Amino acid sequence: MIGHNDLEVERKIISILKIINESSQPVGARLIARQLKGHGVELGERAVRYHLKLTDERGLTRLIGMDGRLITESGIEELKSALVRDKVGLSISRIEMLSFRTDFDLDKHTGWIPANISFFPRDKFSKALKEMRPTFSAGFCASDLVAVADEGETLGELTVPEGKTALATVCSLVINGALLKAGVPIDSRFGGILQIRNHQPIRFVELIHYAGSSLDPSEVFVNAKMTSVGQATRGGSGKILANFREIPALCRPVADEVVARLKEAGLNGVLVIGETSEAVCEVPIELNRIGMVLLGGLNPVAAAAEAGIEVESQAMSTVLDYQSLIKFEELI
Repeated sequence: MIGHNDLEVERKIISILKIINESSQPVGARLIARQLKGHGVELGERAVRYHLKLTDERGLTRLIGMDGRLITESGIEELKSALVRDKVGLSISRIEMLSFRTDFDLDKHTGWIPANISFFPRDKFSKALKEMRPTFSAGFCASDLVAVADEGETLGELTVPEGKTALATVCSLVINGALLKAGVPIDSRFGGILQIRNHQPIRFVELIHYAGSSLDPSEVFVNAKMTSVGQATRGGSGKILANFREIPALCRPVADEVVARLKEAGLNGVLVIGETSEAVCEVPIELNRIGMVLLGGLNPVAAAAEAGIEVESQAMSTVLDYQSLIKFEELI
């Protein structure tokens, strides 16, 4: 029988392996300890070295130089078959963690905001920008603010792999973070595909509940090519990525003010805010609650994928300094 302490050690090892796996360079104990805090794991440098000794002994990592580690094939397999109970609801855990890390100041327009990171082949990036441009122009995204990094550079905690160019897009979780900071409790229910007809949102045609998913729904829908963002952008009818939230009706005035002030900062993630206890895009709402539909931050990336451009995205993956972002049009 596996004891509680054994389970804790396994969870910490999995968290360490994730960090090493996300880096293209050997990672030392000090950097791992710093990045673990972003994963909600408090582990000192000395304790990290103890766990790295365990991963070395089990063949999950290998030592490079004095302190650096790289993940092995066995380590990658261990990640794929990580504790099942840790995978269930992983998506909602990431939402809570990134919402907490969001500290955007509505007055000063400074602070950290959540981002999605998408990796494109370097030689296809210019074409990807061209395909994404109409979606940014149409406003089918959480913001037109982005960041770019080339191979070997970093965006948040992620290092860009060889041969890739990375694009960071603002994640709709900026709404969660800002509302929480303003004292508004927000319930993240699901991510889905929203049908648009004549430029108006109609209904959700697909959805994945966060609480039962280990993957971000947007990643799933983009990889499965289930969207038609390009059609929605060009003709006003199609299927886009969107997310569904609920807040207490009592908090409506505060929520309206926060959303308006985020918009002033170029953070336009809210598509629809419903009325008290009334269905929104055919989604029923509980008594004294209000539904909110947020635009998926990966909609421009979905448009590029629809055009046949290879892309690998990590949604809800990190936080970036708001001041480091630039408008998409500056990339063209």
